Amino acid sequence: MRGAALAIAALLLPACAGLPTSGDVTVGLKLGESSQDIDFFPVASGPVKGAGPERIVEGFLEAGITTADNWATAREFLSPALQRTWRPASGVSVDAGPESRTLTSTVPEELVEEADSAEVQVELDLVASVDESGAYADAPGASTMPFALERMDDGEWRITEALDGVVIDDPRFDKVYDAYPLQYFDVSWSRLVPDMRWFPRRQSPATTVTRALIGGVPSAWLDPVVQNSFPADVQLAQDAVPITGQVAEVALTRPAVALDETTLARMRTQLQATLRAAGVAVTRVQFTVDGRDLDAGVVDVIEPSTEIGTLVLKDGVFGKIVGDEISPLPGISTEIAAIAQPILSLDVAADESQVAARLGDGHVYLVRDGSRIELDSRTGLIDPSLDPYGYTWSVPRGDPSALRAWDAEVVPQTVANAWPNASAISDLRVAADGSRVAAVITVGRQYWVVVAGVVRDAAGVPIELSDAKQLIQLSEPATGLVWLGPDQLGVLMDPSSPKLITQMVGGPGTSEAAPGDAISAAGARTTAGVRILGAGGQLFAHAGTAWREVASGISVLATRAGE
Repeated sequence: MRGAALAIAALLLPACAGLPTSGDVTVGLKLGESSQDIDFFPVASGPVKGAGPERIVEGFLEAGITTADNWATAREFLSPALQRTWRPASGVSVDAGPESRTLTSTVPEELVEEADSAEVQVELDLVASVDESGAYADAPGASTMPFALERMDDGEWRITEALDGVVIDDPRFDKVYDAYPLQYFDVSWSRLVPDMRWFPRRQSPATTVTRALIGGVPSAWLDPVVQNSFPADVQLAQDAVPITGQVAEVALTRPAVALDETTLARMRTQLQATLRAAGVAVTRVQFTVDGRDLDAGVVDVIEPSTEIGTLVLKDGVFGKIVGDEISPLPGISTEIAAIAQPILSLDVAADESQVAARLGDGHVYLVRDGSRIELDSRTGLIDPSLDPYGYTWSVPRGDPSALRAWDAEVVPQTVANAWPNASAISDLRVAADGSRVAAVITVGRQYWVVVAGVVRDAAGVPIELSDAKQLIQLSEPATGLVWLGPDQLGVLMDPSSPKLITQMVGGPGTSEAAPGDAISAAGARTTAGVRILGAGGQLFAHAGTAWREVASGISVLATRAGE
């Protein structure tokens, strides 16, 4: 066989020995991308002949992992009438796994042969849920799922009554469903904000995310602070988005013909960003109406800062650390070095023009070239957070609703609807897009990581928060909160046995051990770039799955705005 393969290769090589020397230049795929990615989909079995009611229900639940042909395998467990009405895509109940499910039947096993109908109750140990729009929510707790079954004319048991949606166990959830960050514009049309959704894994996600963006709406907590460039009367004209030569061909309904240039450009920009964020290898989107191309440009959007480098205070010098050397920031480092009292935290603006600091007196200051201005002198303040509009966010630990944002002219703005049910807050970080804020709050005796939308007026002034979305409940107080890219948070917790939780905004999280005596963290554009500071001044970075000490003698690990 090997010899035959070599012979065939030898015959083929002369035919492709030359390289093309003419034709259009096209943009290739990014390194590591493939235009024909191979994917694997879990497969479940259909009903076993002679199976009783409980085994039929068990098989039906297991078949939720096989999404092919609109869950055709799961439908085999249903009666013909229910096959036509059951809606599997209406949602997902994510549970701990088959071993945690408890099934109770109204017909004992020894009487199954004599019965013609049965009811089965399934107790689930829920972990999370996904609604019909693909929005993920942490939802731990017990849940009951009822089923009614009847014996069909051929003698086989089939389900006649069942709730819409499917059940998938947590370990296999992300093998059946994929996360897709839909992109929406902020209220100023200048930045894009991700809204994570979960949809069944398919060979071509382009159609899935395009349909969700054009025909859908933002998540409820994000809806007050973002906008969709696609008008409500513009829809997909075809139920497919083919990719030809890395160009997504999107057929729209006729109202798109009347749209102005700006709207079309925003639509293209928004959809291109969504497809790329979803991992679809496209260079551009081409809109058509009735087979004719629409001339759509693109609009400029403000991208998050690409500045990299860890910012630290070491031996009285503040700046970027490279090896053992500190590279000062022009203007800022000199002001930081001149501060006599202890420095508790530093948050550096994206353009490195100013720093929000909390000092030893507990007050919050704004430090910039040639000045240090006291912003907030209230008691019990937590570490401040800068946003991309130049506002410094500050709040007392014991009064979360007293949230204020200070502009560059030192004018405070009270931000309304700030976690009205919380009794305490330990951490606060505004995202790089300025439209979302994450926090660790205490509700009753529970610690929660939450996010909320930032509602701003026409001038960009933050005036209130949207209703908070709970992401995860913590078992211990947090000691740090950072953004790890646009759609993930890092939560440092439990000083006695430190661990770092990487939590998706709109998805599940993971946990790993953090370096011993970890006291603070700084974010990055990716989880691999996170830095952790130990109580002894050691600076740690990821080295594969472990942590490696990269510097020592650090007194403050600074954060960057939006991280």
